[in-house]
Amino acid sequence: MVLTMGAGASLWLARANAAPHLSEADPAAVAVGYKEDAAKVDKAKYPNFAADQTCANCSLFQGKSTDAWGGCTLFSGKDVAAKGWCASWTNM
Repeated sequence: MVLTMGAGASLWLARANAAPHLSEADPAAVAVGYKEDAAKVDKAKYPNFAADQTCANCSLFQGKSTDAWGGCTLFSGKDVAAKGWCASWTNM
């Protein structure tokens, strides 16, 4: 007998296996100026920020470019927003 999962069960499993999202208030996030939305980066505080820099195109991002959230080598066990940014952004 073969059991199949419905779409709802598959989605639930995917969410259950996902890492928690990194909070902007997390001390590690604060230390590098992490923002879930790069458009909200304080450009005066981070003059090296460029509008085309996001977590999704950072070499530290461990998700796919199409993922909304993905791992980051800086924040073990927590996912960052693909459209986010931090001062550790590095070119791919």
